[in-house]
Amino acid sequence: MPAAPDFPPAPDRVPVKRALLSVSDKTGLIETAKALAELGVELVSTGGTKAAIAGAGLAVKDVSDLTGFPEMMDGRVKTLHPIVHGGLLGVRDARSHADAMAEHGIGGIDLLYVNLYPFEATVAAGGNFETCVENIDIGGPAMIRSAAKNHGYVAVCTEPSDMAEVVGALKADGATSLELRRKLAARAYARTAAYDAAISGWFAGQIGEEYPARKSISGSLRQTMRYGENPHQSAAFYTFHTPRPGVATARQLQGKELSYNNIADTDAAYELVAEFAEPACAIIKHANPCGVAMGADLKAAYARALECDPVSAFGGIVAVNRPLDAASAEEIVKIFTEVVIAPGADEDAIAVFAGKKNLRLLLTDALPDPMAQGEVFRSVAGGFLVQSRDRSRITLADLKIVTKRQPTEAEVRDMLFAFTVAKHVKSNAIVFAKNGQTAGIGAGQMNRRDSARIAAIRAAEAAETAGYPESLAKGSACASEAFFPFADGLLQAAEAGATAIIQPGGSIRDDEVIKAADDAGVTMAFTGVRVFRH
Repeated sequence: MPAAPDFPPAPDRVPVKRALLSVSDKTGLIETAKALAELGVELVSTGGTKAAIAGAGLAVKDVSDLTGFPEMMDGRVKTLHPIVHGGLLGVRDARSHADAMAEHGIGGIDLLYVNLYPFEATVAAGGNFETCVENIDIGGPAMIRSAAKNHGYVAVCTEPSDMAEVVGALKADGATSLELRRKLAARAYARTAAYDAAISGWFAGQIGEEYPARKSISGSLRQTMRYGENPHQSAAFYTFHTPRPGVATARQLQGKELSYNNIADTDAAYELVAEFAEPACAIIKHANPCGVAMGADLKAAYARALECDPVSAFGGIVAVNRPLDAASAEEIVKIFTEVVIAPGADEDAIAVFAGKKNLRLLLTDALPDPMAQGEVFRSVAGGFLVQSRDRSRITLADLKIVTKRQPTEAEVRDMLFAFTVAKHVKSNAIVFAKNGQTAGIGAGQMNRRDSARIAAIRAAEAAETAGYPESLAKGSACASEAFFPFADGLLQAAEAGATAIIQPGGSIRDDEVIKAADDAGVTMAFTGVRVFRH
């Protein structure tokens, strides 16, 4: 481990006499360069950045004028030179550094502004292997790291917002402060870390290494929050560079700031409702659905979802998979709702929601693709778990009917709908459904029989609230997201009124469960796929 040299303390105020600018994204470049020139800062630049600055009529030196070497190898080598890195790394007040700079004609660089080759954007645009590799920046990260290490004397910027802070400080005080330079250095290292994480993740994918020896993830701060799951916990929301459509990409049109729990619940709701091709609505409470339904339109879908559990729906999250219209909005605002998320909304719907100032309205312009590849993460003490996204989708062809009685077409549709919903219910999960509508949901219990009991209770209570003569579970299909280890859960579902059962199968007591189904006169399908959600 290198020992820290006995350097003099870094000064608080450092005037900026020379700035090196080398940017891929030239947004705001000319305005920044003009501001620096007006402050008497000498500008040094490279390639296209230099051409743009010179084209604006500003005096600018080429970096090759400093190094004495031309840009070469298709631009791969231009700033990797002791004159550049010495100017960034030299500790001005250390005698040995000052002597070396004087001996070798190295001038200090007080400000570095670099944004990197657009590697992430190139990957997102579907660039081929060679194009992506060519968009891996080498000189940029090297300069950023040099400048950030020597932040006692150098201000390093990687974003236009960083430059705005520096220009503001120079205009106000003629110098950058040590506090500002440290903040900029921290941001700079975060940027190069995210860049390297993107490259390493992409490269692992290219060589088919699903779980490399080292795995890095990075995100950009979207918002800080008043608190996390509870008021004594701090929290923040970060988004990936190319986020999956949903709460991370949503525009919030109105309402209070989203909370930690709002975001978690909204994500669960939107992922669920995206599973369906027909107009659909999901109402979520504490990350579990309390009602899901399809309908001829969103108004009908919402009404049917609400019917399943109107008590739990109060203060819940509503997600729909079609743009909202006024008719659906007018139904939704009839009860207190925390968040509504949709791929869009017309002006009439927006006007309806505007009357509920505390309701958070999120529009995403797109739905997440349930079949898209991706990863999900969960932290544990000392590390994190990572797994592939659950992209399972059960169809008629996947069903194995294991009972004597064959299902009707309606029962098959209900079984597939119920199993799709169960994929998004915390285990142990039991879902009753009929005619594209959940009838009762039991979630998160320590045994499957209790989940079945809760789902039956919900179905009976919902029917009573709606004034129906019998439970919503009568004639329904019942989905279990994992196998029935004993017959008791199945018998509970049959007692509630289910006539069809769908489950993965695979228990050592499958024969016992199948016999119980036959004895109860219900039909049962095995999927061979478990959709457990812990």
